[in-house]
Amino acid sequence: MSAYVVAVGLILALLLAGIGVDRLYRRFARRHPELGPFRGEGGCGTCSSCDRKGAGHCPPDQASLS
Repeated sequence: MSAYVVAVGLILALLLAGIGVDRLYRRFARRHPELGPFRGEGGCGTCSSCDRKGAGHCPPDQASLS
């Protein structure tokens, strides 16, 4: 029973840590716009026909084509 409680607690801690890291990343991107746009859930290279894919971002109209 204690192993079950530890496993559930560990999973909860990992999920909360992931949410915390995501919030820190969003806040950092908001404070430093000169570093480029925020990359959301899709990550890098989500559009296939973007000519600026190597730059790490795509125009909004092409990003939705993926």
